[in-house]
This record gives sequence, C-alpha cells and structure tokens, in this order.
Amino acid sequence: MHEQDGHPRRRRRTGIKAALVALILLLVSAGALVAASNTPKPGITVQVSPASQSVQQGQQAAYTVTVTSTGGFSGTVNLTAAGLPAGASGAFSPSSVPLISGSPTTATLNTTTATTTPAGTSSITITATSGKVSASVTASLTVNYKISSSFSMTATPDSVSIPPGATAVYTLQLSRTNLSGPITFSVLGGLPAGATASFSPNPATGDSTTLQVATTNASPTGTSSLYLVGTGKDSSGKAQYAYANVQLVLDSTIKQFGISGNVPGTLSPGTSAGMNLQISNPINKPLSLTNLSVAVAGVTRSAAAVAANLPCTAADFAVTQYSGPYPLAVPATGGSLQGLNVAQTAWPRVGMLDTSTNQDGCKGATLQLSYSGSGQGN
Repeated sequence: MHEQDGHPRRRRRTGIKAALVALILLLVSAGALVAASNTPKPGITVQVSPASQSVQQGQQAAYTVTVTSTGGFSGTVNLTAAGLPAGASGAFSPSSVPLISGSPTTATLNTTTATTTPAGTSSITITATSGKVSASVTASLTVNYKISSSFSMTATPDSVSIPPGATAVYTLQLSRTNLSGPITFSVLGGLPAGATASFSPNPATGDSTTLQVATTNASPTGTSSLYLVGTGKDSSGKAQYAYANVQLVLDSTIKQFGISGNVPGTLSPGTSAGMNLQISNPINKPLSLTNLSVAVAGVTRSAAAVAANLPCTAADFAVTQYSGPYPLAVPATGGSLQGLNVAQTAWPRVGMLDTSTNQDGCKGATLQLSYSGSGQGN
C-alpha cells in the first residue's frame, strides 16, 4: 500500500527538512555576525615625542605628533591642542594630515611661551579628529622662571631615596653676582601626595639654605621631580629668579636607618663645631650610605633671651655638610663617623653666624637638628 502526498508521515519528513534548512541558515547568519563583530572599526591613534619639555619663560618647545591609521581608516585628520598655560600659544605644522590605511604620518606642534607665562607644569591635550573618529594624547610642558644674571642656585644631592614616612634633606648653594638682599624659596610643584616642604632659612641672606621634604607613610612610592625657585630683587629693585630641580625617590623596600648627633659644647658667634654622627643599622647586614645631610630644623632660645625678647632663629646658624667619601660602609651593628675612620675635617659642622642681632639672643640656645641619607643593604 503506497502513501499519498498528504499522508501525515510524509508531511512530518518535509517539516523536519525545512527546520534543518532554517537552522543551517540561522547558524550561517550567526557566523557572519560574529565575523563582522571581530572586524576592527576604522580609527586612529596618536603619539607624541618627547612626552615632556622644560623651557624658560619666553622660550619655545616643539613636539613631534605621530598619527597612525587603524582598521583600514583613511582620510584627512585635523589636529588641535588644549591646556596650554596662560600667555602661551601652539600651532601645528601642518594643521591637518592625510592618512592612508597602514601608513603613519607626522606633524609638529610648536609652542611659544611669553615672558609673563606663569611658572609651573601644564598638561597639553593633543587631539586628532576626522569626522566622528578621534583620538588624543597628553604631553607635559614645564615653564621655568627666566634665568637670572644676578644669582643662581644649585642643589645637592640632586636625588635622594628614602622610604615613605622619612624626610629628605637637600642643600641649596647660592652664587650671587648682583644681588645682596634676601632670597625667598618655594617649591613650584612635584611634591608627592602627603609630602610637605620647608626651607631653612627662608628667606636667606647668606649663600645657602636647606630644603627638607617630609613624607608620610601613605605617600605613594615612585620618583618625583621637584621644581625649586628662588626669588630676590637686584640693586635696581627688579625681581630676579633662579631655579633648580631635584628628584625624590620613595621606595618602600628601603629600611629606615637612624642618624643622630649633637653639637658638642656651646656655640658663640663666629664659631662652629663638627658632629660625630651616629648611624643605627636595622637591617642586620652591612649598609652602604650616601647623600648624608644635616639641617637646623629649629631653635629653642634660653629663658633669658625669651624674657628679654631677643631674637634667634635657624637663620642665625649655618651647616657645612659632610665632605667625606661615599659610600659609607656601615657594619651590621651600626657605627659613628669616627668609628668608620672618617677624618674630623670631613664631618658635618654647625656654626653660628656673627651678626649684630644674635649676640645675646642665641646665647645658650638649643638646636633641633634633622638628618637624612640614602642607604642600600649589601
């Protein structure tokens, strides 16, 4: 007995075939969608070199901007810059670049600062745009005060490595040619979070000052560049500026060692005394010590000076820093400069200046000293 076309069994076979065909078509379509989703969209990327520049007020800086096609993009790309400091201008050469798929092209961003552009660091955002496609990159521009012919300053050491929570000390030496008055100091920028900076003395009437940077346990690790500026007036009353840069490296792997010392005896105007510093070593193995520094952090006047309202400040004292060889090899048990066979002539010295105002105010005063250094376990 033969089945007719309308028989239920044949209809079921026909329905199954149709469902299989539909499923195959659906899977092919899904595969096409997946393939399409994996195809990169046309776009662009932007790079800048160098990533940062440092100039004086009134100077120019140039950056090379490289624009690259991605995902087969081609077309004309327009370049713009935002975030330049006040008084500064920027221009691209050329201002738009043609892009061909797979081929990068370059342009130059020329920035010009004014003599009135404020000192500091700015973040410049460079954007490349073509229709709805865009990309951006940032570059840094640091503007320094114009170098003065009246004075200059140098900082030593130029880099200090300490653990978070410790204090770094730098000495700024001044070279005066046409400026005999006081010089005021400040940190323009670069301090890590939680860190504070102080200069002693500030202002300085002599040829040096000490910068102390106190960090906290929460200060982030890494390298920071600190921008220091000194300001004074020349004989004509015109403001003059000088600057210096130092680095501060916060490294949590460094174990904090101890430095202590005292000024032996009492100081009188015009005299100084060397300090046989004591170094404690917590790592229980030999320690290589560098960047040893001492600073006068404060002065406590005698009761008689306070009663008579006689002045005496850290500015009445000067520190001559350690001048011996580096690194200092400190044994696991610690030691003193004398115990490390450092000649007394190389020890740091604290002296009282001889001025007409500190003769009685600083008599019998007690000094608070701070110390810093960089150490590495051997």
